Amino acid sequence: MVKHRCIVILLALSGCESPEMPLAEPPPQEPETNVFEVLPLGDFRHMPGVSGEFYFPEIMGSGVGLIDYDGDGDLDIYLVQAADLPPEPGGHRNVLLENRLKPDGRLVLRNAGISSGLDHDGYGMGVATGDIDNDGDPDLYLTNFGPNVLYLNNGDGTFSDITPPGDAADQSWSTSASFLDYDLDGDLDLYVANYVGFTLAHNVRCAGHAGQRDYCDPKAYAPQRDRLWRNEGDGRFTDVTGPSGIGASLGNGLGVTAADFDGDGWPDIYLANDQMANFLWRNNGDGTFSETALMTGAAYNADGASEASMGVTAGDYDGDGDEDLFMTHLGAETNTIYRNDGSGGFVDVSDLAGLSAPSLGFTGFGAAWFDVDNDGLLDLFSANGAVQAEPAQVGNHPWPYRQTDQLFVNQGNGRFADVSRRSGAAFQEEHVGRGAAFGDIDNDGDIDIVVSNNNGPARLLINHADSPAWLRVRLRGSTANRDGTGARVAVLRGGEPLLWRRAHTDGSYLSASDPRVHFGLGEVAGVDGIRVEWPGGGREHWPVTATGVELSVVQGSGEPQP
Repeated sequence: MVKHRCIVILLALSGCESPEMPLAEPPPQEPETNVFEVLPLGDFRHMPGVSGEFYFPEIMGSGVGLIDYDGDGDLDIYLVQAADLPPEPGGHRNVLLENRLKPDGRLVLRNAGISSGLDHDGYGMGVATGDIDNDGDPDLYLTNFGPNVLYLNNGDGTFSDITPPGDAADQSWSTSASFLDYDLDGDLDLYVANYVGFTLAHNVRCAGHAGQRDYCDPKAYAPQRDRLWRNEGDGRFTDVTGPSGIGASLGNGLGVTAADFDGDGWPDIYLANDQMANFLWRNNGDGTFSETALMTGAAYNADGASEASMGVTAGDYDGDGDEDLFMTHLGAETNTIYRNDGSGGFVDVSDLAGLSAPSLGFTGFGAAWFDVDNDGLLDLFSANGAVQAEPAQVGNHPWPYRQTDQLFVNQGNGRFADVSRRSGAAFQEEHVGRGAAFGDIDNDGDIDIVVSNNNGPARLLINHADSPAWLRVRLRGSTANRDGTGARVAVLRGGEPLLWRRAHTDGSYLSASDPRVHFGLGEVAGVDGIRVEWPGGGREHWPVTATGVELSVVQGSGEPQP
């Protein structure tokens, strides 16, 4: 039986700080089919500035971030807003919802955007989170159609704009970003994906399915160069795009994730490019990268075709200890799984995994591997929404790009089942899905989802897996970066194969997720311990005496492992 939770919004999203405003609970859903409870996030509505000119950015955003900005142990929600085009100061603003989680599980959300300094009013696209100064407080990077912004967490509930002058703001149309320690020096560097060379002055006229004017695809504009910024450890970032090799290739970058795909101990970077070959930047370990997607099988699908890659996620879905890839595409294409062969080579197994047919007709954006039911197997979520008008909706809806989201459950045999129709109202409502962030927002041991919808309300999907078989790990680096970003964590389960996960916040589309490492444990009799492989080297073991808890482990406090 679903136990509905109460959620309260303490602050009107569009105004100043205000008294409590209870949020009406949605109607009950069928208990035999429900997985998620759908809760709106106050009166927030994404406003893309639809002008009638079909400016390309209007159809592409925005993202959402999960960040414990105040250090109270629960996840707060950052909603990225767009603007009118051309943007004008003082328009729509980004929103930070502070989570004041009650002991009884009630969610109480307060709009802290103004008081925190995070109420940016540009044309927002995406958000990345990470502790850039290793002080224990997560910082935030905001990508825009226009200058990007780097915010430093002051540790007192406020943020300061520390964006360096000049090129560091990056005037390109930036999309997703990833904090990673690419040089393993103990602090987080920054990779920024840039999309296409669109400008308001150069707005190409394009046609949709029925010949009517509609939004263009990226091939109407020039691809762009991504950027890599090295953290100098003293508050400064240096642009190393050129010397690192990242500047050698131009792409239509949308989704990005960093992981050690070839198992050599150095984090690599995978970029989902829209309607062109994807990039796999192999870390050479000397400050440079080589683009290896074609030679490793991760550039094109099994038919040798490029796809309209939007969202991307990396994880070990088949339990063999390496990082596999999943990405979302246009409705005329299938979503794609690239299975890692253990050495950083990839094979398109989308058909074998049962994902090709169910994903046809859907245009996917935000996505992640996550264990929806805590059975120890990584499942998939896709936030869907079209980019050209759906013919059946033209004339019947003012924003005819709506689709339903999808949930695919891992069957444990290499295949996935589309259970969307059996998973409640969350997967029956039509929206224009874009960003999606994943994390345990109510701290009850299962993964919840926040979805940002283009030209629509953001939605909080509360997971009701209600399974005690879970374990969550919060990392604290000492010589490694503070949050252990990039660390590999394994659960030892009484003779069963190790269950591997990775500490990260990147991936999906334009969004940042929970930095804590979550394990569903299924029906294993018990857990013996956890193993952590830290960025830069070093492996440690900690015993585990209970499940259904969150462990905080500090680098150097465990038993060293060979």
